[in-house]
Amino acid sequence: MRTGRIARKTAETDILVEVNLDGTGEYEVATGIGFLDHMVEQFARHSAIDLVCKVAGDLHVDQHHTTEDSAIAIGQAIAQALDEKRGITRYGSAYSPMDETLARVALDISGRPYLVWHAAFSQPRLGEFDTELIEHWFHSIAQAAGITLHVELLYGQNNHHICEAIYKGFARAMRQAVSIDLRKADAVPSTKGMLGG
Repeated sequence: MRTGRIARKTAETDILVEVNLDGTGEYEVATGIGFLDHMVEQFARHSAIDLVCKVAGDLHVDQHHTTEDSAIAIGQAIAQALDEKRGITRYGSAYSPMDETLARVALDISGRPYLVWHAAFSQPRLGEFDTELIEHWFHSIAQAAGITLHVELLYGQNNHHICEAIYKGFARAMRQAVSIDLRKADAVPSTKGMLGG
């Protein structure tokens, strides 16, 4: 089993994250931010990555540290579980429709973190969640996991649908990318013999 565990404590957050890349999408998520919980649960379920994500953060200040640090810890746990990335498919992409909304996500578990973001929200909050932090969550997980990540909203109007379509698209792309390529199960998927740098 490809698993990772990150326990991370700072003056701003106290986090425990556990992942199993070969899971079935079971999850236990408690960040203290209801809408973020909902999105991280969607990620776990649709990526088929088992995920524990428990955060005690300084929400009396704002949501920034909890959002950022949860993504960092999830990304670090995924990177830990991938180890040398031997045998992975490496690339993943998904079109994700949700009612009137369509999002496209493409990614490369390259070891070279980068985020291209083409999506916007027309309201400042979803539930109690600051919509400006959605892009930051994806930036943080891409940096921590070493993912080249492209996110594009093709069209959509409902802000909840836009956010959920993006998270589900990310999940489906990750599910594909972390899966084992049985034809190259012992090889690092790079002509360099390593990923990153």
